[in-house]
Order: sequence, then C-alpha cells, then structure tokens
Amino acid sequence: MKCLAACPAPAKLNVFLHVTGRRADGYHLLQSLFRLIDLADSLDFEVRAGGGVRRVNSVPGLASEDDLVVRAARLLQAETGCRLGADITLDKRLPLGAGLGGGSSDAATTLIALNRLWGTGVARERLAAIGLNLGADVPFFIHGSDALVEGIGEVLTPVSLPTAHFVVLWPGVCVPTGAIFAAPDLTRNSEPIRIADFASRATRNDLQAVACRLYPEVAAAIEWLGQHAPARMTGSGACVFAQVDSATAAADIVAACPQGWRAWHARSLSRHPLHGWLD
Repeated sequence: MKCLAACPAPAKLNVFLHVTGRRADGYHLLQSLFRLIDLADSLDFEVRAGGGVRRVNSVPGLASEDDLVVRAARLLQAETGCRLGADITLDKRLPLGAGLGGGSSDAATTLIALNRLWGTGVARERLAAIGLNLGADVPFFIHGSDALVEGIGEVLTPVSLPTAHFVVLWPGVCVPTGAIFAAPDLTRNSEPIRIADFASRATRNDLQAVACRLYPEVAAAIEWLGQHAPARMTGSGACVFAQVDSATAAADIVAACPQGWRAWHARSLSRHPLHGWLD
C-alpha cells in the first residue's frame, strides 16, 4: 500500500499575542506574530482501502476519536468525496497544552500529506479554508511561513524575518486554551497594531497574566528563563521561550534547566518542511 513516513508537524511560537476584541459568537479577535520552529511531531500515513480512518498507536492523554489528525482526515474525505482511508501513526513529541500549536500542526500535516497520498489535488488556499474548520491556527501551518495573524486566525500576512535561535521551556503542566480565554480578567481590548509598525511597538502576550495566575508553574518558568534572556509565554501556555544569540547560548541554558521541566534549543524555519507539496 502507498505510504508517507516521518512527515513533520512543526511547532510555532507567538512572538506576541494581543486580544483586540470579541465577536458576537464568542470567538476572540487576535493579532499575533507566528514563527515556525524546528521542534516537531512526526506522522506516518498508510492508505487503507474502504475509507476507514484510524490512528493506530496510543498517545497518552489523547483519545483517537478526539485527535485532530483523525478529524482532519475525515474532513478531507467529506470535502473531496475521497473513498480511500488511512492508518495514521502519530509520534507526539510536543507536549499537550503547551501553546506550541501542536494539535493544529498535526492537523495541517495530515491535510497536506493525505491530499498528496490520496491524490485529491486540493490547492493551498482551499486546504487552508478546510483547515480553519478544525482550529484557528491550522491555516497558518498550511500556508507554511512566518506571518502576522489576525481575525480569529484566518487573516495571514507573510513576513520575512532573520534566522533566530530560541530556548523553549516547558514547566510540566498542561494549560487548556478554553480556560484561559474564558477568564473574566483577560484583556480583550488591546489596540490593534498597524502591520508596518509591529517591529517598533511594545508588545506582549495578553494571555500570559491569566495563565500565570491560574498556573503558577508558568510564572515560575518565565521568572527562571528571564534570568538568561527576555522571556515570554507562547500561545495560551504552558511553554515559555526566549530568543538568544547563538546555538551555544541556547545549549548552555538548556543544560541548566531545572529538574522536572524540559527545555529545547529551537531554530526558526523559513518554510514549513512540506511547503512544496501544495500549489
């Protein structure tokens, strides 16, 4: 049977994240700068006759039927009328509830890979529109380059940024996105930044204060990493990150990571590794 192996699903960092409003349907309006980094999950796909879709391995804390990779595959079938199925293996390396976009990236890689494996021929723009039904971050990963992200995640403006090194630190907790956005003390009225001005304006992560209040481990991680370089939470947490000058500087910080936490040296990616698989 046809298969695709070791398909990467890279993480992202929110360099900043401002909540600028809220729609009548409850969705929050955001402005954020997303950067792709080389930390990644990995997925294998094998075609199944008969149309069945299943994740064939166990992932702690993530039931197969709740997994976005299964939902993404079934959505692509529904949108294209494809009668093929797939066995999917997910090597989950990114922590759950970490703010790295892992679930959305897994879904995007699933859509990109199965579009190729099944020969459904969906172009990038339409695939991104399909992916938006799975999560606000999915279109970013399908477009596959650093971007200013607005709206609920569907308005993307590509940006070109220099290569960067980061330390990414996970303090060992899972932070549910819904709990952060539902908090009554969340800032929801940040003034929008003009795209031309984002590099010169003071920025922040509007979700950080809420996450630090609800999860003291996040606050502790920011404090510790901030001793080495300016540190900030990504997404709704729990991971925090700092940009550093070199791989050597990153390695030194990673080596000093407190016991019970995990730290990685991450490099920026100019393009999603599967970018060339779509028109």
